[in-house]
Amino acid sequence: MAEITLQGNPIHTSGELPQVGSRAPDFTLVDKDLNDVSLGDFQGVRKVLSIVPSLDTDVCAASAKRFNADIAGRDDVVVLNVSADLPFAQGRFCQAEGVDRVKTLSMMRSRDFARDYGVLLVDGPLAGIAARAVLVLDADDTILHAQLVPEITQEPDYDAALAHLS
Repeated sequence: MAEITLQGNPIHTSGELPQVGSRAPDFTLVDKDLNDVSLGDFQGVRKVLSIVPSLDTDVCAASAKRFNADIAGRDDVVVLNVSADLPFAQGRFCQAEGVDRVKTLSMMRSRDFARDYGVLLVDGPLAGIAARAVLVLDADDTILHAQLVPEITQEPDYDAALAHLS
C-alpha cells in the first residue's frame, strides 16, 4: 500500500507500482468502441501508460493533451490513457480537445487493472478510482520508468517519462 495525498490529505492505494525492470502486468480494459483490449494488443511498440482519475479534471486533461502533443509524428510509441471514465465521455473529451494520438482505455468493467498496478484508491473521497501514475514500457513490456504522483492534484514528471522514449 502506498500513501499519496489529495489536496494535502493522506489517501492510500491498493499496493505499489510495478518495479522498473519488471514485466508489466497484462490487463483487460475497454476501448472507445466498447471492445476489450489487452496489453498484448500493443505489442512491438513502446508504451506510455498515463493512469489518471478522470479526464473530467483539469490536471488529467492537461496530461492527455501534453502526451498527445509530445508523441505527435511518432509511430514507435503509443500513449494509453487509463481512467474510470466511460468510453463515451473519453471520446467526447478527445474530440473536443483535439486529442487524436492518445488511446483512451476505461476501467468500466473491472478495477483489476488498478489493483494489479497498485493504483486503486482504497480510501478518501476518490476511493474506487485510480491514482495518478505514469509508466513507460519498452516494446516487450518491460517497465523502463514508473512514477506514482505523490499529490494527486499535480501533474506527472513528463520529462522523466519522455526521456525513456528517445
